[in-house]
Amino acid sequence: MLLGPGPDVDPRAVVADKGYDAKTNREAARKRGICPVIPSRSNTIGKPKLFAKVLHKARARIEQMMGKIKRFKRIALRCGKTARNYASFLALVCGFILIKPVHTA
Repeated sequence: MLLGPGPDVDPRAVVADKGYDAKTNREAARKRGICPVIPSRSNTIGKPKLFAKVLHKARARIEQMMGKIKRFKRIALRCGKTARNYASFLALVCGFILIKPVHTA
């Protein structure tokens, strides 16, 4: 599991899906002082008693937004040659996604 996102980043929580439900992943996070927010599988023995549902719901919202963004072919295929062009198109796409629910009847 990637627990070192960068030299100046110290995460307080690791939010993952059930695919990362393993004792080794949880222990690695705790050794670094990071709270693991990983839902347990139905067949897991010794499930953790506490689970931060609010953080996990936020993760789901982020994944849903990324799915909406990737529906635009230019974003999914990274057609922007420069970082500036890519960021500009990404901002445009986010605007489209934000405006669409307002104007549907």
